[in-house]
Amino acid sequence: MGTTNTTKPNLDSTFNERKAFDETKAGVKGLVDAGVMKIPSLFHHQPDKYEIAYNTSHVIPVIDLKDIDNKDPSIHQGIVSKIKEACETWGFFQVVNHGIPLSVLEELKDGVKRFHEMETDAKKEYFYTKDRNRSFIYKSNFDLYSSPALNWRDTCACYLAPDTPKPEDFPVVCRYVYVYV
Repeated sequence: MGTTNTTKPNLDSTFNERKAFDETKAGVKGLVDAGVMKIPSLFHHQPDKYEIAYNTSHVIPVIDLKDIDNKDPSIHQGIVSKIKEACETWGFFQVVNHGIPLSVLEELKDGVKRFHEMETDAKKEYFYTKDRNRSFIYKSNFDLYSSPALNWRDTCACYLAPDTPKPEDFPVVCRYVYVYV
């Protein structure tokens, strides 16, 4: 008599749905633009796996870079240790006193919004890719075929290193933000 592993998702049963979603190259925004009225089951997460997210006793780590240039190596190492701990424990953190002007952050946010508001054909023709060799990529769910449930989000990302990208590698609607700021 065998046992069934109920914690492992059966991705085979949703493969065709995932593939169809991927092949639209329109992402989550494409579903919204198409007028979807109900979030598809591919995006439904099991509630018990995310109970910690509703526990208000947890606070997202805040890393203060105010003293990052301090000549005292112990201060620098302390900041590095806080970043390491936040990455290992949470996977993300908030950074304060980083020196980036608010106007730059706002323009970055506006550029991302302009990109996502582009016509679907313009986005998918040039930017919907999983090719990590490109300077600018647009995708929805990097773990599309391995995650138990998909995330209700689309992502654009840019890689500025190790090779400096050319301005034409970026969409016109956000080129200035990524290349010139």
